[in-house]
Amino acid sequence: MGVEGIGARVVRKEDKRFITGKGRYVDDIKLQGMTHAHFIRSPHAHAKVKGIDSSAALSMPGVVAVLTGQQIVDDKVGNLICGWAITSKDGSPMKMGAWPAMAPETVRFVGQAVAVVIADSKNLARDAAEAVVVDYEELPAVADVHAAIKAGAPQLHPEAPGNQVYDWVIGDEGATDAAFAKAANVVKLDVTNNRLAPNAMEPRAAIADYDAAEEHFTLYTTSQNPHVARLVLSAFYNIAPEHKLRVIAPDVGGGFGSKIFIYPEEMVALWASKKVGRPVKWTGDRTEAFLTDAHGRDHVTHAEMAFDANNKITGLKVKTYANFGAYMSLFSSSVPTYLYATLLSGQYNIPAIHAEVVGVYTNTTPVDAYRGAGRPEASYLIERLMETAARQLNVDPAALRRTNFITQFPHQTPVIMAYDTGDFNASLDAAMKAIDYAGFAGRKAKAKTEGKLRGIGVSCYIEACGIAPSKAVGSLGAGVGLWESAEVRVNPVGTIEILTGSHSHGQGHETTFCQLVAERLGVPISQVSIVHGDTDKVQFGMGTYGSRSAAVGLTAILKAMEKMESKAKKIAAHALEASEGDIVIENGEFKVAGTDKAIAFPMVALAAYTAHNLPDGMEPGLKESAFYDPTNFTFPAGAYICELEVDPGTGKTSFVNFVAADDFGRLINPMIVEGQVHGGLAQGIGQALLEHAIYDANGQPVTASFMDYSMPRADDLPSFNLSHTTTLCPGNPLGIKGCGEAGAIGASAAVINAITDAIGKNNLEMPATPDRVWRTIHAA
Repeated sequence: MGVEGIGARVVRKEDKRFITGKGRYVDDIKLQGMTHAHFIRSPHAHAKVKGIDSSAALSMPGVVAVLTGQQIVDDKVGNLICGWAITSKDGSPMKMGAWPAMAPETVRFVGQAVAVVIADSKNLARDAAEAVVVDYEELPAVADVHAAIKAGAPQLHPEAPGNQVYDWVIGDEGATDAAFAKAANVVKLDVTNNRLAPNAMEPRAAIADYDAAEEHFTLYTTSQNPHVARLVLSAFYNIAPEHKLRVIAPDVGGGFGSKIFIYPEEMVALWASKKVGRPVKWTGDRTEAFLTDAHGRDHVTHAEMAFDANNKITGLKVKTYANFGAYMSLFSSSVPTYLYATLLSGQYNIPAIHAEVVGVYTNTTPVDAYRGAGRPEASYLIERLMETAARQLNVDPAALRRTNFITQFPHQTPVIMAYDTGDFNASLDAAMKAIDYAGFAGRKAKAKTEGKLRGIGVSCYIEACGIAPSKAVGSLGAGVGLWESAEVRVNPVGTIEILTGSHSHGQGHETTFCQLVAERLGVPISQVSIVHGDTDKVQFGMGTYGSRSAAVGLTAILKAMEKMESKAKKIAAHALEASEGDIVIENGEFKVAGTDKAIAFPMVALAAYTAHNLPDGMEPGLKESAFYDPTNFTFPAGAYICELEVDPGTGKTSFVNFVAADDFGRLINPMIVEGQVHGGLAQGIGQALLEHAIYDANGQPVTASFMDYSMPRADDLPSFNLSHTTTLCPGNPLGIKGCGEAGAIGASAAVINAITDAIGKNNLEMPATPDRVWRTIHAA
């Protein structure tokens, strides 16, 4: 490790522009002649659109156009798609209801757009929208999954009778039933995984510009994967041929999964820019974000776990109802199936598992991936089950986990996943030592004398990241490959440009990716720049989500680096009159091993471009690219332990300690990793204690602002005690597993397990607000 290489705690390069106000986000961009869009959105959860009168709006100064859902349908702009095909247990395909960019006839959730006003300013567009009169015929609505599947419930889509998207199963039902028939003990649990709003710091935004002379579109957008956006907009939405559409995702202020998807607003902006002959800009406000950004979680589950007489798990049964909202989003079908049910083995050796997942439409905002995407739901379920089992079996929760840990690798689970490596005992040991687990009983007794209820909760999570290989996910229904691309460009003076198909929206790629280059070449990271987020500059790539940037994206850079280094060594060997096999790279120089002969890296680069003295048959230049498709998922894992106190008089929870021991494989920049873990823990704790996107029975959102939707603040969170154990991932040459989602996956169960331990009652749903905790304490 050098001072800036792999493992160094290098301060993030990109932060200078961010903290000095020099970041360039979509809303900062201004184009000549730019207009502004304001969407007219349904106030009803379910209604027919009987008519739209825009005459008053069109007469107002500065109004350019009022465009409707019927017009976009008439222009044959395609419906939004779901890109992962799921097959029900009866062999039938999933039931995908049509989702037009603006509703021409029927709205199915509050906030769905029916028309858009284009005007010379944002305020003019907003004022004109107030003058548009929409005639709605309100229809019955349903917001709850169980209500939605009852006989006689309001139907959302003719394609989905009974509002059922699919009824999907995984695992061996016969083997699982046999395990339960022989079980010495069975533990049962009903769990609701509460719906969340993503709330990235930067709201979504889009600017579309149509060049009539070139018949070419440019879209600036808040996207986690601009190439995928261009592909979908071209191939499925009929916006433009792919080579006639440029997508640029500049600085993006957070995503957490919610900016993976192509939303109606981007589609409408592109279409409208051609209709009005001017650039069209839309920047969402926070209320629009609550109403239209894809929500996360929202599972209702019944689970049963079977144990033998020695407290070994023998079987697991799970039935989950997943709320999809009003429409299927881009990857929504995969979240409660292949990203959730395949992780139901957790860290445990469970011989038989059977899971059934029923996807359900409701008159609510569509649900898709949110930080962790299926993995938090699986981990929460399993870790709540394990804690419940420990109490029912009257054994220590940590000891029960140890009894059932997987200890031999590789390990094939009954639900597809093949864990490659890990040391779950090491992570639990580290967490227990950090929190002084052995001394907890004394601390609990002391707290009792002070009138407080103290509890401790354990959560041992595992996740699957770097979703791959493409052939495998394709066989499971994915509509795209999940490889990554990279290009290394060495300029004639020796500066280096890394072009990556990954995208950074807070992960620190401009630093960590440079650290790999510094490690291999011995050059300062100031000599390296990272280029991403522009489909005209970077070759096709798959973007950033699922903690894939380092394990997949950085490995693609490594592969391109290896090709570049091989050519550079040939040039250096030729210049130094040495054997290529004797050339080593150290401290920015190509050296002949065992001698003092060397040539500086910039001189090798210059030689490549002057081409005066290259080996016979070698092309000039020093630029290489690579595509990398992993052989397996990666499997980050860890142990979290939360210690807290509950005031029985108010139900208020106060943290005493929170420790996290993670195994992320090799760490490129430990400081950035710790920041990622802190953020994930904040989101996991937020879900456990505060956050909940709530709808009433008629589909009206009652938490559509920060006045009602409670986000965690600094004083809601503890100081985190972090540590790392390391088993290197064998599936990629860097040994990386991924870290971006771990905190959000493991934290919630640790918190709820600790609260239920404190209050002595096991049935407590998230969010564990003071009111809910107090009522649980004092319930009969």
